[in-house]
Amino acid sequence: MDLNKPLAYRMRPKSLEEFVGQEHIVGKDKLLYRTIKADRLSSIILWGPPGCGKTSLAKVISETTSYKFTRLNAVTSGVSDIKNAIEEADNPLMNPSGKCILFIDEIHRFNKLQQDALLPYVEDGTVILIGATTENPYFEVNKALISRSMVIKLEPLKKEDIIKIIKNALKSKEGLGTYNIKISEETIENIADVSNGDVRTALNGLEVAVLTTRNK
Repeated sequence: MDLNKPLAYRMRPKSLEEFVGQEHIVGKDKLLYRTIKADRLSSIILWGPPGCGKTSLAKVISETTSYKFTRLNAVTSGVSDIKNAIEEADNPLMNPSGKCILFIDEIHRFNKLQQDALLPYVEDGTVILIGATTENPYFEVNKALISRSMVIKLEPLKKEDIIKIIKNALKSKEGLGTYNIKISEETIENIADVSNGDVRTALNGLEVAVLTTRNK
């Protein structure tokens, strides 16, 4: 793990067991947990506020699935990038399964033409789409894509979830475990409070506090 990467990036979970929060969708008795574990995922749209775990959940899926996993960001990608991903999925040498999971971050930023380019491949099963959006997908995403996907609503993380993630980061060697950090429970709770359910904000604040505090 590159320790020069931001703490929030380094602390992304690698498995469902490491994923914290969103028990209403990834609890052990929930459908999404079972489908990820069984590698039987169908197209989904992850809808929720910043820092609630959409990208982390996609990363867990990428670590779990036997299918080719491709990630695009709708801000920087276009129709040609979609076509390249499809061509790679259809190439039996590069992808013997003939399927790929295509994660599109900020899918609401794709225009109608770009979203329409996905449709036939989602429909025939070549692509299993995972779209992540902070905007209401029922207004911002092609209705034909919505009808072929399961929309999953993520909530802001609970305070106790944020606290657990902060404590994990303080102990983990991939996080801040190599530092000799002394931090009070009150400070941890304050960081969790001001993050307002956004784990990225919490970890960024923690990292800045650690890196800018002089050792005594």
